[in-house]
Amino acid sequence: MGADGFEGIGGERTLARALLGIARRWHPDARVSVAGSCVVARAATWTQGAPAEGLVVVPRGGDAAYLATVPLSLLPMDGELRETLGALGIRTAGELALLPSEDVERRWGAEGLAVLPSPSDTMEPVLFLVQGALGRLTRELHDEGRAAAIVTVTLALDTPSALPSGGVRHTVSREARLARPSARPEVLLEHCRALLERWPLSAPVTGVAIAITATARTTGGQGELLATGRRDDAAAAAAAARLAAALGSDAVVRPAARDAHAPERAGAWVPVDDESAATSPHAASDGGGLATAATAAGRALRLLQPPEAVEMEHAAGIPCAMWWRGARLPLRRVEGPERLSGDWWRDDAYRRDYWRCESETGGGSFVVFQDHAGHPDADAWFVHGWYD
Repeated sequence: MGADGFEGIGGERTLARALLGIARRWHPDARVSVAGSCVVARAATWTQGAPAEGLVVVPRGGDAAYLATVPLSLLPMDGELRETLGALGIRTAGELALLPSEDVERRWGAEGLAVLPSPSDTMEPVLFLVQGALGRLTRELHDEGRAAAIVTVTLALDTPSALPSGGVRHTVSREARLARPSARPEVLLEHCRALLERWPLSAPVTGVAIAITATARTTGGQGELLATGRRDDAAAAAAAARLAAALGSDAVVRPAARDAHAPERAGAWVPVDDESAATSPHAASDGGGLATAATAAGRALRLLQPPEAVEMEHAAGIPCAMWWRGARLPLRRVEGPERLSGDWWRDDAYRRDYWRCESETGGGSFVVFQDHAGHPDADAWFVHGWYD
């Protein structure tokens, strides 16, 4: 709590004594401290060498001097980092502060620096630290000719296990995976912002660490100086991250190929940051509406889900006209049949003869099939989709 404005009743020490009296109604070993920042005030209540009366008042402007004597055990940091500093003979926060900040960051990353002034229940102060860390990290990436593919955000939470008596800091980590690697800090910040906005907090945040855990070579294209229509792929990726944060991770999807012969199973829509799916963009299906599959010629096969029944006119087993949606469509340039079957181990096994045919009246090239397994009528015909 703020301790300003109490000079008329004795100042900070009088206020601290009053607070200590209230606190000790609830616990006999309560402690109260007053300092210029919450970090120093909290460290003062943890210090084992606190006065017997349990009251510490750090003079104005004395936070740095007081914190210099505080052991590293009172500062939230990774246990491995704490052991490494101890092996180097660094025991107090003052000894750590004497090290050049550039050397600390180069050796241990942003984790040695990004500690919040006080525990936060919101992500705004966390995002401020993230922004600064990304600026430094992207400069290093730029110098190395690399781009970030995965950014890992680690939060230190203010839980009982984070106290010195617990001995272990509670940390949680999540990854922001970029569909297109980037070395631009504003793009990485948008991905981290989207990650933090959908990250529920189980406890206040005391610190944050940023690490780029996967990189790729920077790719660039020659741009026209006066071309006003040049597109920014990185900006599109950042916009997708913002949409995913606002609408849910399943709202922004990409096509992924599947290892299947049936056209409706040859692809799927997956979240744009789902790395478990194949990255080939040659097919997609949403399982319940209209789907597309790219062809070698660049045309898209638009699939109907489910296929629509038609009445087929054929000569010698070759389709020549079909009745579909109340109209008769004469067919020409009929190619087929291509016989597909499979998935006998599932309840929806199929056995079909596929034909590709063009309508004499226009409207594209249709894909139709005769169902030999999934329909009681052995002569049942269906329109599965069309090319456009």
